Amino acid sequence: MITIYHNPRCSKSRQGVAFLEEKKVEFKIIKYLNETLSFDDLKEIISQLNIKPITLVRKNETIWKSEFKGKEWSDDEIIQAMVVHPKLIERPIVINNGKAVVARPVDKIEEIL
Repeated sequence: MITIYHNPRCSKSRQGVAFLEEKKVEFKIIKYLNETLSFDDLKEIISQLNIKPITLVRKNETIWKSEFKGKEWSDDEIIQAMVVHPKLIERPIVINNGKAVVARPVDKIEEIL
């Protein structure tokens, strides 16, 4: 089943949900700001995205700028920062059969359907 990590307040995330609805595919929504991701969950998602953890960080978020920017962080420390501050996670993330994309732009979802 397709999973979308979704923030309803984000227009790009809402576009991702609408895209999946238009495709008439079955999918599950995880509102990751409410359903906290564990370190291992996030590490697995990053592995499926095939990216470095820093790539998944929303670097314009105030919390990133005030607490993390300009410092050296290990991959695990970056993942832990996203666990503690889920607003730092880029969205929407869509996963299907072990493959994942950050759906920006939304048509990137086609890559994993």
